[in-house]
Amino acid sequence: MRTPLSVIEIFLQPGDFYFGDRDTRIRTLLGSCISIVVWHPQRLIGGMCHYMLPTRGKKRTGTLDGRYGDEALVLFLKEIQAAGTRPAEYEAKLFGGSNMFTGTGKIRCPEINCADPFTASCKDISCRNRRSARLLAERHGFAVTAEKLGGTQPHNILFDLWSGHVWIKRPPKGLACTGKTLKT
Repeated sequence: MRTPLSVIEIFLQPGDFYFGDRDTRIRTLLGSCISIVVWHPQRLIGGMCHYMLPTRGKKRTGTLDGRYGDEALVLFLKEIQAAGTRPAEYEAKLFGGSNMFTGTGKIRCPEINCADPFTASCKDISCRNRRSARLLAERHGFAVTAEKLGGTQPHNILFDLWSGHVWIKRPPKGLACTGKTLKT
């Protein structure tokens, strides 16, 4: 698929959410945070979130906050409903959840010990974020077609809505974000 003549470039900061159409490229930079990417292959619409924690840990009052995975999924569901579509029609891809503190002596949490990532029983936030991303996608009926979760380095994520391709750039350790590019 060809790149549109006029592309809207969106950069997501932590806690941001964006849902758009075929003329959009969405980018973000992740460490232990998670991006869930959803794409409708027939309508060429979709979006990306950049959440920091699985949940805020207390009852929500007021507006939805994209810093929390469970609330970011509600934002997706609202956009999907407004478009007259259903979650099962979308491809979902999961990214991020790097353990950014492996060299600091912090104990890494094996995901098997993180039975409920929505409680603070597991102290490894990258582990909780990875588990919650999988559970949230499954719970809301998204078909996960790709994931690149974990590792020890940040991820640059680029999502082209006109094609559904997601590009991952991971910098070499200790260098700026100009690394190997993977296409999903």
